[in-house]
Amino acid sequence: MTTISATIFNVLADEIVRGVLKPGSKLEELPLAGRFKVSRTPIREVLRELASKGLVQLVPRKGVLVAEIGLEELSDLLEAECELEALCAQIAAHRMSLLEKKHLERIHELTTEAVDQDDEATYLALNHEFHNAISAGTHNHHIAQMIGNLRGRLSGFRQAQSQTEKRLVTSHSEHQSIVQAILSSDAPRAFEAMRLHNARLSSKVIEQLMKPKRSPLNSKPSSSRTKK
Repeated sequence: MTTISATIFNVLADEIVRGVLKPGSKLEELPLAGRFKVSRTPIREVLRELASKGLVQLVPRKGVLVAEIGLEELSDLLEAECELEALCAQIAAHRMSLLEKKHLERIHELTTEAVDQDDEATYLALNHEFHNAISAGTHNHHIAQMIGNLRGRLSGFRQAQSQTEKRLVTSHSEHQSIVQAILSSDAPRAFEAMRLHNARLSSKVIEQLMKPKRSPLNSKPSSSRTKK
């Protein structure tokens, strides 16, 4: 997506997850274009992206409607991503070449600059590169593909945390622990650092969805998952 489209996507994803835009609400191109002062072209791109992430539904003869988010299914996806990405970090700590580790370290240095400048857009782009570098570092195409699919499906929920206090600082600090473990080839520590990072993010997503102002959800999470 273009920078403009990505910004609009983040705003709408955040409003959907927080319940500002209620399930069943209709999203129309013209009013959205007026709201964000853009043409209808980026709006169409954003709506397609929201649909691909399961945040809206394209309903024949009705248009684009905000989706009802099933909490149980979402919890399953978040749990799977949490465990698989931790496994990725563990394997990458063993298999990453020196060049790949230097590349990961450089990405992390650039995110430090983004945090210092409070540049959320740049940080999120680098965050994507960071996780992709670790997935690639497994040298296992199938694992990397599974993680890529999961992260793609969950990206809208992950990014809808604009009200989280010190979001970038916290994420960056957790990344630091992951990088240190991978650079030192400490696989168990890399696994745990990545697992804790994703578990915190997952708990924030669930917390947003369970706020009382949202419409009732399809299901409730199990007690084991809400403890993450």
